This record gives sequence, C-alpha cells and structure tokens, in this order.
Amino acid sequence: MTRSLRASKAGIEKAKAAFKLKGWTQDYLAGVIGSSRQTIINCFAKRAVDKRIFHSICTALDLDWVEIAELEDGEEQANKTFTIDELVQEIREKVRPYIQERCSTMRVLDMSQSIGLDDIYTNVNILEQITGRRRLKIEDLQAELLQNSDVEELSRFGLCVTQKRVPGLEAVQQHSKLMVLGKPGAGKTTFMKYLAMQCIEGQFQSDRVPIFITLKDFAETPKHLDLLEYIAQRFSQYKVRDTGITAEQIVIAEQLLANGKALVLLDGLDEVREEDTKRVVKEVQEFSYQFHTNQLVITCRIAAKEYTFQGFTEVEVADFNSKQIATFAQKWFRLTDPVKGENFIQKLEGNKPIEELATNPLLLTLLCLVFGEAGNFPTNRSELYKEGIDVLLKKWDAKRNIERDRVYKDLSLQRKEDLLSQIALITFEQKDYFFKQKTVEVYIADFIFNLPNARTQPKELELDSEAVLKSIEAQHGLLVGRATGIYSFSHLTFQEYFAAREIKERSSLASLIEHITEKRWREVFLLTVGMMRKADDLVLLMKQKIDGLLSLDEKLQEFLVWVDEKARSVDTPYKLVAVRAFYTLNFIDYIYFLDKNLSWQLASYNEPAIDPEYERYYDDCLQILQEREALELGNDYSDYNPTINPSEKDRTPFNLDLAIDLNLDNILSQDLNPSSPGSFTCNLDRAISYALDSQLQQKLQSLCIQLSAFEINTWENWENWENWWQQNGQAWTEQLRAVIIEHRNFGYDWQFSDEQKELLEQYYHANKLLIDCLNSECYVSREVRQQIEETLLLPVKTDAQ
Repeated sequence: MTRSLRASKAGIEKAKAAFKLKGWTQDYLAGVIGSSRQTIINCFAKRAVDKRIFHSICTALDLDWVEIAELEDGEEQANKTFTIDELVQEIREKVRPYIQERCSTMRVLDMSQSIGLDDIYTNVNILEQITGRRRLKIEDLQAELLQNSDVEELSRFGLCVTQKRVPGLEAVQQHSKLMVLGKPGAGKTTFMKYLAMQCIEGQFQSDRVPIFITLKDFAETPKHLDLLEYIAQRFSQYKVRDTGITAEQIVIAEQLLANGKALVLLDGLDEVREEDTKRVVKEVQEFSYQFHTNQLVITCRIAAKEYTFQGFTEVEVADFNSKQIATFAQKWFRLTDPVKGENFIQKLEGNKPIEELATNPLLLTLLCLVFGEAGNFPTNRSELYKEGIDVLLKKWDAKRNIERDRVYKDLSLQRKEDLLSQIALITFEQKDYFFKQKTVEVYIADFIFNLPNARTQPKELELDSEAVLKSIEAQHGLLVGRATGIYSFSHLTFQEYFAAREIKERSSLASLIEHITEKRWREVFLLTVGMMRKADDLVLLMKQKIDGLLSLDEKLQEFLVWVDEKARSVDTPYKLVAVRAFYTLNFIDYIYFLDKNLSWQLASYNEPAIDPEYERYYDDCLQILQEREALELGNDYSDYNPTINPSEKDRTPFNLDLAIDLNLDNILSQDLNPSSPGSFTCNLDRAISYALDSQLQQKLQSLCIQLSAFEINTWENWENWENWWQQNGQAWTEQLRAVIIEHRNFGYDWQFSDEQKELLEQYYHANKLLIDCLNSECYVSREVRQQIEETLLLPVKTDAQ
C-alpha cells in the first residue's frame, strides 16, 4: 500500500500560493502539523513525504490533497470519475448490508436468539459532566441521596445521579468529536449500533457514511494496520468500486474522510488488550487530527484508563430512569406477551431493590429474562442478586471473549466477592453510602495483606490497593466514582447483598439482630436469611428480640393481652394468629402513631385478607400487611368495602364481627366537632343491623335516637347540631365507648406516651420483617415455624403457656 505521497508540479504551485497567503514561515507550519522544518522543505521540493504529513500540510493550508498530490493513473481516475456526493451514496449502498448485519440486532447473556434493535432499543440519555469527576464533598452527595434528612428513609434511586440529562442523539449533534463513557452494561455498544443504523437508514447524518469499528478487532489485525488502511480494507471487502486495486481503496477512503463525509464509530476502547493500548490510542488521536472534519464517536468504560483525546468532549451514559425502564420492558415483552410486560412493570414498581438494579440496561435485560421464564421475580432475592453479580464479575466479558489485564493479582472470583463483602459490611455498619478513595484503599490493603504471595511493603500495598480499586470500577462497575476521590457501590442493593454475605460467612447473627428496628437493615435481613443453609437460629433470635421490645412496658403488655382476648372472642374459622395480626397490625396503626384520622382508610379495606386455604400463618399475616402497605402507597379501595359493609354472601360471623368493630371505631375516631350527624347515624345503623347481641342493638339504637333530630339538613338544624354537640358530644361519646367496651371488648382509650408509640411502631415493622423473612423461601424447620406461629404477637408472659 502507498505510504508516501509527493506533490505534482501544479500542486506545488497551489501549495506555495496558499502558503504565501497564510503568511507563515516553514518553521511555523512545521509546528502546526507537529513535524520538522526539513519535512516541509521536502514537500515543497516535490520529494515524497509520509502520506499523513502530506495530508496534514494540505489540511493546514486549506487545500484538497487530491488536487495537490501526484497520483497514479488508477488513483487519479478514481478521483475524477465521481463527485464526492456520488461517492458517498455509492459507499453507503455498499456498506449497508454490513451495517445491517452488524448493527441491526443484539444478543446478550442467555438470550436464545437475537432480537431486532428496533424492537428493543430505548433512547439513552447523556450526562454532560462525568459523575466521578464532580468536585463534591460527601456531604453534598448525601444531600442528593437522602430525603428529608432521614437516613432510615433513604431513596434507593438516590445513588443515581440527579444531573441534567441530554438525549444521546442530541449530544452527538452538538459535538463533532465525542468520547462516550459508561459503566459496564450501560448500553454503550447498543447506542453505537443505533447511531450506525440511524445513519444508514437516512434518519441521522444521511450525507455521511457510517463506519462501525470494534477497536479490539482493529487492534488485533495481523499487520497492525492504521485506521485508514483498516477502513480501506473494509471497503475492499464491501467491494466498493469492485476493482480489487488496494491502492484505490485507500484513495477512496482518503477522499471520503478528507471531505468530512464519515460518521466514524469506534467502539470499546477499554476492550483493547494492554499490549495494544498505547498504539491504538496514538492511532485514534492522529486519525482525529488528520480527518477532523468527520463525526467521531468513541466509547469506553469509565475508569478503564486515564485516556485523554485532544479535541474530544467527554460525556457519560446515564442510568435508566423509571420511564426508560418501562419503555424497555414494554418493548421486550411486546412480541411475546404484552400482559406479562405490564405485570413486569407493576412488580418492579413494588420492589424497589430490584427496580434499582433495572437502571442498568444489562441487568434490566437479565431481569426481563428471569421474569419471562417464571412470570415473577424470585421470592429469595439473594439468588437473583447473585446472578446479577456473576454477570458483572465474569459472564459479561467472557461471553464476548474479552480478557482483561490481571491487575487483581491472584484474586479468584470468590476472593473478589470476599473483598467486596468486607468493604460492604464495614461501610454499611457505619452508614457510609459514600466513602473516600483513600478509606476504601485502606480496606483493600488490609484484605490483600493476608493473601499468599502478597506484596506487604506499605508503598507496594498502597499501589496495589489503588490498582485493585480501579479494576473493580472499570472491569465490573460494582464500585464506582461518585465525585473526585469519592466512591460508593454502584447500587445500594449490591452493598446490602455483600453485607449480608459477609454476615453469613462470619456467622455474626447476634450483631445483625441488634439492627432489627432499623429500617435501612431490612433488605440485609431478608438477604441473610435467604443465603443461610438453615435459618432456624436467625428467625428465633429475631422473634426473641421482637418480644423484648415491649417486654418491660406493663401497659404495652396489657395491650397485647387485650389483642389476644379480642382475637379469641370473635367467631372465625381462621387461625388465631392471623386474627391477632389483623387487630394488632391494623389497629395499632390507627389508634396510636401513624394517622389520627385513619378510620376512612380502615373503612375502605377490602375484606380481611385471611385466606382459610392458606396452611401457614405467615401467609395470612403477609396478606394483611401487604394490604396495609397498599394504603400507604395511596391505592384506593373506596369503590368497594365489604369489611365495613359486607355484602349478603360475605356476611359470615367473622366478617360481621369486624364490620361492627370498624363501624363503631369509625365514630370514635372522629374529632370532637364532627362535620355532621349523618356519618354517625350511618355507622350506627350498620353496626345495629350486623349485631347479633340484642342488648347491644338496643343500647346502640338508644344512642342513635339522640342524633335523629339533627338529620334534616337545614341551616337551623346545623346550628342546633353544633350547639348540641358542643354541650353533649363528649358525654355521648363516653356512653358509646362504655357500650363498645362492655359488649365488644373494644374501644379503649389507651393514651400511650410518645415513647410507647415509638416502641409500637418498631414492634409493627419488626414483626412484618419476621413474617417477610419466613415468606422469602428461606429454609426453616417445621418445629421452629410452629413455635413462632403459636407465640407471634402475644405478650411475653403468654410464651410459657
């Protein structure tokens, strides 16, 4: 292939005229192109010079090198036959089949077959500021993470960046040279394929030729071609001009590039082998100088190397937001099962830890594959997270035949997980969702110090720990830079998973139990119990700790005694523990601490979610708890309320018992100045109609009669009602309360202190956590399950009975 060019006689005259017009010296021109003065002299003396330098000289002088160079007959003819626009259209038609074959489909992980890019592609967003290079303090990052300054209620999406996002195509249009960085699995290659397809289909930069190059393939070509030669070789393969003349292909490629008619997509700089990296980086930089009028886009993993390309704007692929996740899922399931797609989105929205993983397109694909097979997410989430971590630690590179440098030294996959587990538990215990680079490097140094053949000198340990940290970030994306010198786990879910793994490996259950009332440890409990071979010890320790929360408070113990008595008094076919759960976990919420006006929510409950076909108590309890959570999320059940007003077919003795209690409680819950007597009489009428106790009916009827005079809706009656209630309301309410207590053992005014309310709230959430653990497909013996069932939600003194 021609590697040098000389100017023609006419070309020399044009070059000299342009040089004179610039007013430059030969030394200055040499400096502009990064060469020597002798090279400039040789060029103007019609001597052959390196073709790159020849191109650079022509570009600096605003000349078309084709008009200046002395070309061979075939080369000259190639450049005279077609205009540049004709050439672009010819090449576009020739490369179209390759682009379609290479870029129109995708297949990752365990997909059984390829899927069309158009069928799955979701528009990416770009962050114009690299996340890990922001000059922020840990306090600034915590402010992004936390809502209402409450570490217990942290936003799981908070670890995602809240910068302004720019659509990917818009970013490419704004910058002629773009370096697109992203975490593993962020969708960088898919974005490049999308650009290539949009270009070849005429939807984006239709006046250019898309040239898609995998830099790993380019780097490993046997003859170490430069990029121009590599592109020319491709053109020969595409049979551009189909003459078989290699030199002509170079001329064609040069002509295309010299006129700025290419969209050059250089994918996967981080995938280039270590021994090829320096050469490839230099080649890309020189190519960008020589053919600067083209559109160039390079992709690379964040932190892979400290690459710096002059003239390029660096941006970062943003994590998916909830809208992008939904769009991706709808497209994924659209062709196979659209209903399953809707179910996927619904299930994902109800499971924040899993939804957090879905912000990564690769992990979102994994979730779609898992959900597509089972129609749900695994109850034992630790298995799902383990699969996601395996994808990032080994499968993603292995499936693409990419070998990374062995910066990890002799760290096996298990040792990598051990290291991450140790870091996770230390930082999670300290509430460090963000940590300084030097701090995490100390943790790494402590770990690798004890490995066989480790370098133990302080300076060597420091260098090795920094290299290991950078490798974890670049190769796996499990630890990521959040600002200059500040790191975190890429997802809070992974920090929780690795913390649970460390607890399980250490068998440090006693220390875990101490966190049972802290909401931020909830996922760690669920993951730990799911990882254990047999979880008897852990769930028994949880039960013991939960009972101890209220054991020293006499009044709270009295409350639990009442709950048990109340549960035993109703006529029900359901398990006693499930009825206790209903009265405890719903009425605690109403009476004491979450909402003083919760009666309207209680009134809108569906019938008690206690299915007699369920054989295990915790299924019953979980249903109740889930319904309570649905109300917290604002779901509206007001269109039907068979609990407070059961239909004829639902009027079992148990449902009638609950309906009476809820209707009477609805009255007691209202303020001392209710809006109208109508709501009172409505609830009283229902309670009377459901009551089987004739004495209760008579007493409630007597109380109802006292209100009947105010039911006519007139202004005068309204004033009379307000006056009457102001004088008699408290006494009337106390009469009602006495009747309810006598006949229903219900309606006590407990008057708990703020400290007692807080204990009850902790008791509520801790019991819910225990029930969720037992429902998480953990392995627990039947004896232990039965023991917990028999004593759940009972006062401590009842345990021995």
